[in-house]
Amino acid sequence: MRELPATPVIPLDLGGPGYAVGVIDTQGLPGIGEPETRAWAVLQQVLDPEVPALSVCDLGIVREVRHAQGELTVWLTPTYSGCPATEAIEAAVREALHTAGFEQVRTELRRAPAWTTDWITAEGRAKLKAYGIAPPGHIQQALDGAVPIRIVRREVVACPRCESRDTERLSAFGSTACKALYRCRACREPFEHFKPI
Repeated sequence: MRELPATPVIPLDLGGPGYAVGVIDTQGLPGIGEPETRAWAVLQQVLDPEVPALSVCDLGIVREVRHAQGELTVWLTPTYSGCPATEAIEAAVREALHTAGFEQVRTELRRAPAWTTDWITAEGRAKLKAYGIAPPGHIQQALDGAVPIRIVRREVVACPRCESRDTERLSAFGSTACKALYRCRACREPFEHFKPI
């Protein structure tokens, strides 16, 4: 498993401990110069508080970054409307960008179109698997781009450790509402599956 870099912890006054946010030096990176490009590079290092193996960009919740008249605006789409990590993510995004030298930073929530697990990047899916969480399957979209209503069926989920498809769901909910708890019958290890939505 790839080791995450040691990073400072940003204290968040949300009643719980802070979580790590990596800050990178964008000065020596080739092609980094425009504010939006620098901001995207910084946001690649802001980790999700519930799955700290993924950045907010890996999850696809950073939808747009725009710099105008000295202010940087970042549009975020929460994974779901009631996600308790939304405030922590907004605070971490602002703090990481301030630390990287952006003085005026604003975050805005964009709830439409609704977030889907299809927005998780290929690198993010690989990171989930390396972290021990089975990545979600893809949801097929209609030709007009609409996401069809799905009837939830039990899908076969491969074990992220041994690749066996001989697995069973133990609970519809894991450590968070967006994950289900599974067990592999082959290697006997429990694991979580990131539910497709």
